[in-house]
Amino acid sequence: MVATLSWDRPALETLLATALDLVTEGEAEALFTARDAALTRFANSQIHQNVIEHDATLRLRVIHDGRTGVATTNRLDAEGLREVVERATDIRRRARPNPDQPPLAEPLASSAPATLGYVNATANADPEMRAAGARSVIAAGDAVGLEVSGAFSTDTATLAVANSRGMWNSHTVTQAKLLTVMLDGQGGSGYAQSTAADLRAIDAAAVGEEAAEKATRSAGASDLGPGEYPVILEEYAVATILEYLSWSGFSALALQEGRSFMDLGEQIMGPNVSIWDDGLDPMGMPTSIDYEGVPKQRVDLITDGVACAVVHDTATALKAGTTSTGHGLPAPNVWGPIAWNLFMAPGSGSKEAMLAGIERGIWVTRFHYVNIVHAKRGILTGMTKDGTFLIEDGRIVRPVRNLRFTQSIPEAFSHIDAIGAETKLVSAEYSGIFARVPALRVERFNFTGATSSEGAG
Repeated sequence: MVATLSWDRPALETLLATALDLVTEGEAEALFTARDAALTRFANSQIHQNVIEHDATLRLRVIHDGRTGVATTNRLDAEGLREVVERATDIRRRARPNPDQPPLAEPLASSAPATLGYVNATANADPEMRAAGARSVIAAGDAVGLEVSGAFSTDTATLAVANSRGMWNSHTVTQAKLLTVMLDGQGGSGYAQSTAADLRAIDAAAVGEEAAEKATRSAGASDLGPGEYPVILEEYAVATILEYLSWSGFSALALQEGRSFMDLGEQIMGPNVSIWDDGLDPMGMPTSIDYEGVPKQRVDLITDGVACAVVHDTATALKAGTTSTGHGLPAPNVWGPIAWNLFMAPGSGSKEAMLAGIERGIWVTRFHYVNIVHAKRGILTGMTKDGTFLIEDGRIVRPVRNLRFTQSIPEAFSHIDAIGAETKLVSAEYSGIFARVPALRVERFNFTGATSSEGAG
């Protein structure tokens, strides 16, 4: 069993108060993060690695006379705290004044339950539990002759923030994530993922069966010409789109800098589209505070297709004359606030029913290599991956090689003619954003090129 980091509230209060007391000039913020992470990897259809990481870090931000200094340490004894305060203070003294220097967050207690997003079974998961899940996935691939790779991870993370204005909030959460990619050795590939705060909610056998089915069906893929097609986007693809919309437009900083597609008060998507962010919803991957210690609020970003709001941190809220919604990253930063607990309203259909009526279209499992082409217009580009299929006369008829898309997402989401009744929680590969989303059928989606040399994987 992985031993969890023993950072209870009294210990954290003492640590952060000690650091703040050492600051003699101006105001200060102490941001504590701890991670107790374990990962079981498998490749070539064999478990080959089990790693465990324990880390705890203190990030100190000092503000005085319009100047800011930030320093970080994972040495949390008395000498380490003195040293990080000295470094942050020295950096602050050398920094240029910022006439728009935002203040530290005002104290506001979180009302979220302390146990929100925390599950003992995940925190206490051992290598044997993860190995059992990995073996179930491998068995699904072995049954149909596929090469299986992937990882099963369990994390316990603690965030605590205190500042010299009296802010104090903390939260500990858990996450389990199982993902796999299966290959047939001839270009066919399949992907599946499951993520949850509770390890016991992950059905490893189902994950394996999903990826194996996709890899088997994608064998022998052939080319398909570029053009506009009706598409069915599975939940993985939809979640990736929302991830990039978050980076490009759901942030108040993007709006204030004139680079967001969110024209507030305007109809920017179809009336059947509602998207929101809610860090307190246990159906997502909840966390009750942001990196400034501010309690999270639900933000209805798009309601019935109308752009309603963006997420704020302390800096953007001050500029907008409002209050932070609890979406701040460690300040200062160039990104501004981020919506990272996303939801999209489901509909009433099923993926099978979505096929009906499509004369010729494309089924997309997921996207990768996605980039922002034009943030103001919400244009993204990227590639399909791990299961792209041609639909004809309401049936999937054959696999196709990966395609590149270049598409304005607000435009595409203005033409959604079916939304799945079920939703899936999807974890982004790198950004830390989570999205609970349904599958979508979109009337037209622009594919600008094929990648015949890459194959279906």
